[in-house]
Amino acid sequence: MRKQIVAGNWKMNNDSKQTSDLLEALLAKKPAETTTKIVVAPTFVNLQAAVQQTAGSNVIVAAQNMHQAESGAYTGEVAVGMLKSINVNTVILGHSERRAYFGETNSLLAEKVNTALKHNLTIIFCFGEELADRQSGNHFNVVASQLKEGLFHISENQWSNIVLAYEPVWAIGTGETASPEQAQEMHAFIRTLLKENISESVANATSILYGGSVKPANANEIFSKPDVDGGLIGGAALQADDFIAIVNAI
Repeated sequence: MRKQIVAGNWKMNNDSKQTSDLLEALLAKKPAETTTKIVVAPTFVNLQAAVQQTAGSNVIVAAQNMHQAESGAYTGEVAVGMLKSINVNTVILGHSERRAYFGETNSLLAEKVNTALKHNLTIIFCFGEELADRQSGNHFNVVASQLKEGLFHISENQWSNIVLAYEPVWAIGTGETASPEQAQEMHAFIRTLLKENISESVANATSILYGGSVKPANANEIFSKPDVDGGLIGGAALQADDFIAIVNAI
């Protein structure tokens, strides 16, 4: 059975106190018994404190990015060993903002994937089309290329460390959201890609999250679709009540 996951990407938000306050609220409000995996991704400087604060809970702390090299002269970057040393074992790779603002390509992301898997990290791998791709009808080709060039080189047994996160770029931070039917259509397409290129067992076991302006008001309908296994949440993850409402929608 596929894992149901709600992950909060906090992006470049929250100082040390705000991080602690938000985690305190999340821990107080989260359901006591749930099979849904809850993931939060604070900024790098607050990761270690977040790991310590969530110890003993079922909340998983993830990094928002990592460098493809294991060490070296890469000023300002963070290596996989640094994450592992503070018990961060999950990383978000390929977010649309990393692709758009920092020029991360499919080939670069393939290198990051290799490094993360070498150290047995769980990867939340993001991908999705721009508005122009959707309007031109090229969205399926774009998504297929991002997956094939970034991920499909890994071995079948490594897929147990992969969570996919489809994020239509035109629905991130815009207030626009893909309709539940559009989300399901793409998620079903992705699952078929996995079946045809990897294996049926991987296709059936891989969680595919939807990321794109998920809110308490629309979470139930989006999560009700058979191939949507949860969400990668942006803005709503910064409000404890909204995030927990989304967790409860699963």
